[in-house]
Amino acid sequence: MTKLSVNINKIATLRNARGGNVPDLLQVAKDIQQFGAQGITIHPRPDERHIRYQDARDLRPIVYTEFNIEGNPQHNFIDLVLECKPEQVTLVPDAIGAITSSAGWDTIKFQDYLTEVIAEFKRNGIRTSIFVDPILEMIEGAKKTGTDRIELYTEAYAHQYSLGNKAGIEPYTKAAEFANELELGINAGHDLSLDNIQFFKQNIPGLLEVSIGHALISEALYLGLDNVVNMYLNKLK
Repeated sequence: MTKLSVNINKIATLRNARGGNVPDLLQVAKDIQQFGAQGITIHPRPDERHIRYQDARDLRPIVYTEFNIEGNPQHNFIDLVLECKPEQVTLVPDAIGAITSSAGWDTIKFQDYLTEVIAEFKRNGIRTSIFVDPILEMIEGAKKTGTDRIELYTEAYAHQYSLGNKAGIEPYTKAAEFANELELGINAGHDLSLDNIQFFKQNIPGLLEVSIGHALISEALYLGLDNVVNMYLNKLK
């Protein structure tokens, strides 16, 4: 079964829109785990417009499943990860002020930089993952950095699926097969939803984990958080 890690950034966005502590981010993280999710993901950005750095610190003793912190490995982010020691860190090449992630790493251009950062995290016992597009050269470059896993950036797949083009899965299947050959673990995320997750899972050999936030939280507005978490778990079996 592929593991489900729930990204709770949108809960923080809702909280921050009004100030105070409603909804309670820590309680939501506890509930999501109790409902059956196997991980909690956060993606703190430099402007802290949703997840705050202090949230990461407060969540660390709360998350008893898998804690995954995503972000661009700038100095403050690296320090935060080393302080919190999550089970996994996912490196994402976000530009300052980016609304959301929009591309994977160029693992050839930034290979030396990524290798250095990954070595530091691994010295501290933190599993590493690199956000990549389904491009074989980028996956090969990721392997050379020493990363444990890759996270396939699935926005293009989700868009094609919404248009009825199921052939949009093909680059991802090939990427997964190549990653398996290289003995890289495979995660995936971005725009995955109840509508497209099962087909994706069925066509990605060796898929270990998906990280889902925006769609899951949006779906929960209609269907309820407990229900939606379990709907995803059923589709990921």
